Amino acid sequence: MAYENEKLRPDTGHHVILEDREQLMISGVEEVESFDESAIFLTTAQGGLEIQGEGLHIEKLSLDGGDLKVEGTVNALIYESGGREQGGLLGRLFGR
Repeated sequence: MAYENEKLRPDTGHHVILEDREQLMISGVEEVESFDESAIFLTTAQGGLEIQGEGLHIEKLSLDGGDLKVEGTVNALIYESGGREQGGLLGRLFGR
């Protein structure tokens, strides 16, 4: 669950490690909004993040620790501009 109040957010780091475009490890994950084999939408300590690719699957997810491991071919990592006020998943669906 994402924090509603920025002041209550713990001071967590956010790191992205991509190995050979086939293994992606992300820390600072707060929520996975949706996922399928071609895209994963999530909320991180640094805002919204879209992972685009082929054959994507979540190998490991620990929201308590904020860690996510994705396997598959990663084609793009796209951060939301403007932070959390974009409206989340519904904003992306209807805003495009």
